[in-house]
Order: sequence, then C-alpha cells, then structure tokens
Amino acid sequence: MKDQSPTILLAHGSGGQLSHELVERVFVRHFDSSILAELNDAAIIGFESSELQVPGSTNPQPGTDNLKLAFTTDSYVIQPLFFPGGDIGKLAVCGTVNDLAVSGAEPRYLSAGFIIEEGLPLETLERIAVSMAETARVAGVQIVTGDTKVVDHGAADGLFINTAGVGVLRAGMHLSPSNLRPGDLLLINGTVGDHGMAVMMQREGLEFGSSLLSDCAPLNGLIAELLAACPDAVRCMRDPTRGGLVTTLNEWAMSARMGIEVEETAIPVREEVRAACEVLGLDPLYVANEGKVIIAVVPQAAEEALAVLRAHPLGREAALIGQVTDEHPGRVVLRTPLGARRVVEMLVGAQLPRIC
Repeated sequence: MKDQSPTILLAHGSGGQLSHELVERVFVRHFDSSILAELNDAAIIGFESSELQVPGSTNPQPGTDNLKLAFTTDSYVIQPLFFPGGDIGKLAVCGTVNDLAVSGAEPRYLSAGFIIEEGLPLETLERIAVSMAETARVAGVQIVTGDTKVVDHGAADGLFINTAGVGVLRAGMHLSPSNLRPGDLLLINGTVGDHGMAVMMQREGLEFGSSLLSDCAPLNGLIAELLAACPDAVRCMRDPTRGGLVTTLNEWAMSARMGIEVEETAIPVREEVRAACEVLGLDPLYVANEGKVIIAVVPQAAEEALAVLRAHPLGREAALIGQVTDEHPGRVVLRTPLGARRVVEMLVGAQLPRIC
C-alpha cells in the first residue's frame, strides 16, 4: 500500500485509488469485521428465522430456516443541491436503493439523516423532502426513521444527507466479483457519464445542449425484472458511481483476480457528455453515474439479459461492452477503435469532487 498523505485530501473522497487505500488503512483495519472486509455495496447479514421476521417478506422460503438482509449506508454532499435531472434528496434515495438492488436484495426501508447549515431556506429543505418522498414512492420503499442536526453557518455548505437502507435478499442469491469466470460477458444499461457532467455543467454555468441531464434513478425495478428472467445467469452487479465505469471494473478485476477487456466503441456515451469532457479534459469512463448498473452474466444468457434490459425504460440503450478473461489478472484493458490495447487503472486524484 502506498504511503498516505498525513492529511485528508479531496481525492480521498473520489472513489479512486486513494479512497480505497484510506478505507483499507483506517476503517477495515480498525473495525475488524469480516462482513465489512468484503467491501460490497451492501453488507449481507443472516439471521435465524426464529430471531427475525420482516413483515410481508417472502424470505425465508418454505423449507429454509434463515433470513438474509442487505444493509447499506451512504452520505451525500453534492454541490449544487439542485441539478438538471435531480437534487440531493432524489440522489440520496436512489443511491441507497441502488446499492441494495445490485446486491440482489429487494429494498424495503430507508433512514434519512440531515445535517443542515444555519441559514438554509426552509423552502429549499421542503422541496428536497418532497423530492425524497416522491422518489421513495417510485422505488417502492419507505423512509421510516431519521435525524436532523443544525450546524453553524458555513459549516455544512447548505445541506448534507445520510441515508441507510435495509432490503431482503432474494432466496438463493449470492452476487459477488468472486463469482466471475473467464468468458463471462459485461453489460451496462445505458450511457455513461451523464450524472457527473450534468452536475459539473450546472456548477460551472456551462451549457452543452439542453438534453444533458443526470441519469439519477432507482434501478430496483429494472434489476428485479432482470433477476426474474435470468435468475441463474447473473454473476455480479455494481452501480458505477464515484470513479465511474473504469473504477468499478478495476475493483472487480482486483477482487476476482481476473482480467477484464472492454471495447471502447461499445461503451455508450452521449455526444453532449463527450463534448463536455473534451472541453474540460476529462474522460467519461471515469465520470460518475447514478442510474447505471454494470452486470456480469454467463455468456449463454447475454442476449436474453440484453433483451430484458432494453424492454425497460431505464435500459433502452443497454449494451454489451466487454468480457472477463484469464489474461492479465487484476487489470482492465481497453480495446481502442484502432485495435490497440491499453491498460486503464483507477484514478489517483479527484477528477470531479462533490458530485454525489
């Protein structure tokens, strides 16, 4: 592990290399939990059925004697609070719902904690609460507990939100990068970089077309349909938020000790996003998403999985973008339009801070 800076940098929150080193050095080391050490989007926690029941749950199934829950938490510090396609409240609900859904769970309940800066207009807070309520309704989850704290003017940049979520793991479901095998195919449900660039354009007051919107959306409906149609075909899933597509693929490659190859021309990118990235010197493959899911499937199920995704409003632009290989283990290789191959690694610095 590389030597860490003696102080926290913005890059430690980027989702890239420094973020991973910080988590390993401080939190995984000192919290000493085997569940935490797996570093999944949600912790999977098992209970004897006699210990815990969830109202209305179909888990445990007849003939089984345990219940498995998925539990996750995330904090949102985005600026600005409102951006094309969403706001910090919608983002907070979608982000936590999606972390549960990509773990193979049915999201059920959320908490909401608010750190509010003195001077925030009450009307702003209410708009955000309404947005959270509507997003929760669309996602089919309930916000059931929460907390508020008010801090001095200048101490919270308006508003920070933390959400935690609980979901019921589908019976027999185990999604993990450790399941990856050579030949598995990689799918994504649509264009990359939309969220990060929509926020950046709003923040900087730039315009690259009226259609540049955040992709912020709850993915649990899409994922439920995919798992119902292809229950034994999905190896693992992940929503590529901070650090974007390449960071998630590197996490998978390192965790599974497999190689990953991606076709650059197969990755869907909106022209507005591509143009904005070129002007700002950014790579859309590292830009955050909030309504995208990367899915690894067994090869024989790829066409059926793509058809299911494309039949859903949030998957109409789904694409096959790459595959798992036993070559170059632990590395992600991008095949360029000219046929060359180049290794793409996690970013060390912060490309776009404060975008989630």
